[in-house]
Amino acid sequence: MASSLSDLYRDHAPGLTRWITGMTRDPEAAADIVQEAFLRLARERAAGRTPDDPAAWVAQVARHLAISRARRSSTATRYASRLVDRSEGDDPAVTVLAAERAAAVHRALAVLRPVERTAIVLAAEGVGGPEIADRIGRSQLATRALLCRARRRMRPVLLEADAR
Repeated sequence: MASSLSDLYRDHAPGLTRWITGMTRDPEAAADIVQEAFLRLARERAAGRTPDDPAAWVAQVARHLAISRARRSSTATRYASRLVDRSEGDDPAVTVLAAERAAAVHRALAVLRPVERTAIVLAAEGVGGPEIADRIGRSQLATRALLCRARRRMRPVLLEADAR
């Protein structure tokens, strides 16, 4: 007989979280990934598609989520410089201010976890909430909460830069 989801979570989540933390080097991201993997298992079970070996299935899903997260993070890092408008003109003062603002944005992005950075960059590029949720592999509600937390974490860094 299949184990309950709570029994599977209790027995396998701690070890899986340690494994994913080793892959991501980010305990918070690892916890999010493991939670998402178990949510996907719950959805599969609800749809009547219970895997033969749920523990192995969850581990494989978590591994794939971690790999996808790393790819998205890499993409977000490459495109972070596009968050700053570089069309201010040739005025040296404007150029210096733009460079300072770009540095502040980079510092603000650096305080974020990679998944938060990805979501913020996508939002800055005008991507809508449902598509961001789809791209980062989370529900729309979880994505809205993630964006809110990310903006809250960036705000003090940007305010400090504005105060200078």
